[in-house]
Amino acid sequence: MEMILGQFTSRSCVQIWSVSPAFQGIGYGVAVSVFSVITYYCALMALTLFYMVASCQSVLPWSYCWEEWTSECFNSSSSGGQPTNGSRSSADLYFQKYVLNETGIENGLGLPSWKLVITLLVSWIFVYIVICKGVESTGKAAYFLALFPYVIMISLLVRAVTLDGAVDGIIFLFKPTWHKILEPAVWYAAVTQSFFSLGVCFGAVTMYSSYNNFEHNVSRDCTIVTSLDLCTSLMAGATIFGILGNLAHEIGTDDISSVVRAGTGLAFVSYPDALAKFTVVPQLFAVLFFLMLFVLGIGTTVAFCNVIISIIKDQFPQLSQWKIAAGVAIFGFSIGIVYCTPGGQYILNLVDYFGGTFIIVFLASFEMIAISWVYGVDNFLDDVEFMVGRRPFFYWRFCWCYLTPLFLFTILIYFLINMTPLKYNDEYYPTSAYVAGWTLLTLGVLPLPLGLLIVGLRNRDEPFIKMFEPSADWGPKDVKKYNEWRDFKHSKRISRMCAKKSKVIAALFGKE
Repeated sequence: MEMILGQFTSRSCVQIWSVSPAFQGIGYGVAVSVFSVITYYCALMALTLFYMVASCQSVLPWSYCWEEWTSECFNSSSSGGQPTNGSRSSADLYFQKYVLNETGIENGLGLPSWKLVITLLVSWIFVYIVICKGVESTGKAAYFLALFPYVIMISLLVRAVTLDGAVDGIIFLFKPTWHKILEPAVWYAAVTQSFFSLGVCFGAVTMYSSYNNFEHNVSRDCTIVTSLDLCTSLMAGATIFGILGNLAHEIGTDDISSVVRAGTGLAFVSYPDALAKFTVVPQLFAVLFFLMLFVLGIGTTVAFCNVIISIIKDQFPQLSQWKIAAGVAIFGFSIGIVYCTPGGQYILNLVDYFGGTFIIVFLASFEMIAISWVYGVDNFLDDVEFMVGRRPFFYWRFCWCYLTPLFLFTILIYFLINMTPLKYNDEYYPTSAYVAGWTLLTLGVLPLPLGLLIVGLRNRDEPFIKMFEPSADWGPKDVKKYNEWRDFKHSKRISRMCAKKSKVIAALFGKE
């Protein structure tokens, strides 16, 4: 749907809401969420860059216990069972004590690590180089950003499947746990992961598709993108769990779940822990892994930054691309310094929860309502037919009009009913942190009712329904296409009216 909206209108995720001005706040809510994600995503890139540089040492620094950790540490490079005295792996302690310097959040965030600030700055410089000249330069960089990670991923996959215990890890990944399929929490996690993986409701799909030719085969693109996303997820999952299976084999356990860490711990604790046990050039595989993560991070951040830039350019067309890009990069870097503090991961978890997942599911639910029920699925299908020359199948009507809205609202309502206070490392946040989280969520959700109120006040002399009807500039951006589309829509309305009259006559008199 978002790909169609972008290609049909050639506009950004805010301007497309001329389809129903009352819902224009959805676009601004998306902007809040996207910028929230950008700030911590670059912070994660900074961590991958830090680890990539550290991997170039003759001995991986997380593979052995440092002198100050000896009483609570065991070497990650050692094989055999894990000690049962409560000690932790050197990879775990390296991440928490050296990289993050994590001590808790009770006494504040602490001072930022200068090493992480430098890697954060380098990350933003890379992003700025790609976005400073607009989508044209982004398109050229996309060949590298999209293809290079596959080269590394395939190399890592080949290495992973040849390790002892890799098969057990891959089986663990694909072995279903059927009773969990009925848990709404699982579906909520699946929806948010799918949204993030595909970029749905983050504005990037709409923004990039707005540069397509008007008659471009959007159905083919949608099929290719979703298929590649699925294959990439399967490949990445097999690679990671193959290596985690080897980690479980090396420490002598059959429980793969015991070596799997949630969140950032998977990339920066579990995986480095496994790499430390490699006997053949572990530094090479560590560099390849973190380089892959860094390049993937650049690709995602560039896409999200272009969403923000396109929104700003729509409002201030006189501003040049490089100035907007510089402003976004400087502002993003400044906020990102917060994640470089000892309490940075606490804030990252908080922002991701309130700003990166809930807002998107909420806005996506109303996006479906706005297009399928307010604008009307028949009108939307007419637009698609005019654009690509054929009408979508009944399956799409059913999904857009009934299945997807019902599914999203069910997940959203369940989440609200069963919401519990967020925790990090099994610790509750201070009250001030929850207040900050709810404030961020409000900033993302508030534009929707606020936009509804503003449009209502502007049209207070008009009938109430008027604020939900498409504005005069809704439609193809090209003037010739716009006029052709108006004629096409008029003929479609007449055809539907005639069809309805025929059905009424047939029902009353048994004939047409």
